[in-house]
Amino acid sequence: QVQLVESGGGSVQAGGSLRLSCAASGYTVNAKYIAWFRQAEGKEREGLAVVSRDGSTADIGDSVKGRFTVSQDNDRNTVYLQMNSLEPEDTAIYYCAADEQWSAVYGVPWYLARAYKYWGQGTQVTVSS
Repeated sequence: QVQLVESGGGSVQAGGSLRLSCAASGYTVNAKYIAWFRQAEGKEREGLAVVSRDGSTADIGDSVKGRFTVSQDNDRNTVYLQMNSLEPEDTAIYYCAADEQWSAVYGVPWYLARAYKYWGQGTQVTVSS
């Protein structure tokens, strides 16, 4: 089993920045691919970024490209999502997710939730105008 814990959420004004952390524990060998998602009220869960633990794969979703970046610290089993130039539309619960397989094994793109077996509890991000 893999446990994922997000932190770093909070309230910020438009134009501000936040850095979210996703700490993995347990059988972390199964967390080969870690992704960030968000879900705003009344909307579907949206994939934002993905990174492979060996560093060979990384991608950012088109909706946040240029504002969000993903990085990791393997010594700490932690993946980060740096969010800059935040907008009120970024208000959502942010989740990290992990799986031992790349999404293509399941026949889906990385930005779909069903590509990931393990999920954190989420952290709230609120951006005010």
